Amino acid sequence: MAPRRSNVHSQTLPNKTLVIDNGAYTIKAGISTSSPTLEDCHIIPNCLARERDRKVWVGSEIETCRDFGEMAFRRPVEKGYLVNWEAEKAIWDSSFRDPRSKLHCDPQETNLVLTEAPNTPAALQTNCDQVVFEEYEFATYSRHTGPSLNAYHDIQHLFGAPVRDSSGPPVPAECLLVIDSGFSHSTVTPLYKGRPIQQAIRRFDVGGKLLTNYLKELLSIRHYNLMNEEHLVNKTKERVCFVSSDFKNDLEQAWKGNAKNGKKISEHDREIVVDYVLPDYNAGTKGHMRSHDPSLAARVKKMGAMANQAGAVEDFMTLGNERFAVPEVLFNPTDVGMKEAGLPETVMQSLSGLPPGLWPAMLANMLVVGGNCSMDGFMERLETEIRQLAPAECIVRIGKAPDPIKSTWLGGATLAADRTALKAMQVTRQEYLEHGSGWVSRVFAGTTSR
Repeated sequence: MAPRRSNVHSQTLPNKTLVIDNGAYTIKAGISTSSPTLEDCHIIPNCLARERDRKVWVGSEIETCRDFGEMAFRRPVEKGYLVNWEAEKAIWDSSFRDPRSKLHCDPQETNLVLTEAPNTPAALQTNCDQVVFEEYEFATYSRHTGPSLNAYHDIQHLFGAPVRDSSGPPVPAECLLVIDSGFSHSTVTPLYKGRPIQQAIRRFDVGGKLLTNYLKELLSIRHYNLMNEEHLVNKTKERVCFVSSDFKNDLEQAWKGNAKNGKKISEHDREIVVDYVLPDYNAGTKGHMRSHDPSLAARVKKMGAMANQAGAVEDFMTLGNERFAVPEVLFNPTDVGMKEAGLPETVMQSLSGLPPGLWPAMLANMLVVGGNCSMDGFMERLETEIRQLAPAECIVRIGKAPDPIKSTWLGGATLAADRTALKAMQVTRQEYLEHGSGWVSRVFAGTTSR
């Protein structure tokens, strides 16, 4: 017998809506308001961490930790997909059910807007729906691919157009190409009126995690054994790495040192070789980068350590080509033996899955999100290489979201702020219990009318 027709349009939604961008490295979560801003979004580490003394930190508790030495991390998201709900529920409980949490809410009186990675396997989608409705019992729920929520931003304002009128309902950009380079992987997702064009989505298996692991190997070979120091190496990567616009020239400069022919580098040139002072967890000092002093490095090499002006002993590493060789993997993954095209080529592969008539609109409206695009030089290099590959008659415009980390969350919060739009996309718990998870999956995929 055919399922009964839903009466969702006659039901009243709860007033509170929780928007969660469930990323591999961090969770971006917040309660949607009538006019959401970036300040409404809270960043929660999406991991369980265990110290050397076996103490376990859950989610945002890690922010109060002072000793990250040899800390072991367990992450619920692997390769971009949520596969460990046991760990994820511990983090969600700490973040959303704990009365002391800023995001505490009663799921039975809350709407949930949740993101997922493009092309998530159906079994994982079904498992997610079951946890949301059966374990947490949220009142209503909708599941979206993360890149699609970025269509609700004022994209043209990034390219210099006047700010659009925000008094009406949220309207997605007609054509948008979202390049999302995150922790687990990178994806290129073409959107038409806010809906992903499935056959043109491309995945690139290089993300922040691979870059951190690569840097970990280089530093362990050249300096200290840091194979068990994921947190330290990740912070080092964020502070010192940059994307080179001229790899060969920067490699030569790193080999010769910062001085060329006895002359100091000009203020317009980048200082390639730097010293990175390691953090001292006992003293509470953070790691930081400073200019390289060859004479000082030679003395320390003989003495073994150096005392700073305060008298404390500090360790540091002299970093050269590691600073740009690691991010280079995003553009030339063959450097580490991966048989994949780089990110610019992946963009062109995505376009090849579209009708040629859409190419000009997509190339003129590209948005970059994700933590990797915050590296110095990333946007310039990506735009340069896409321009070289794109047809000459097409205009190439590429913009970085004002906050690449929170951009997806803000798009979802903007969509959820409109009650009419929210009601149309949400599935109620009653509908789930009546029709089952298969029907819910078809509704979210757009293949079943309600």
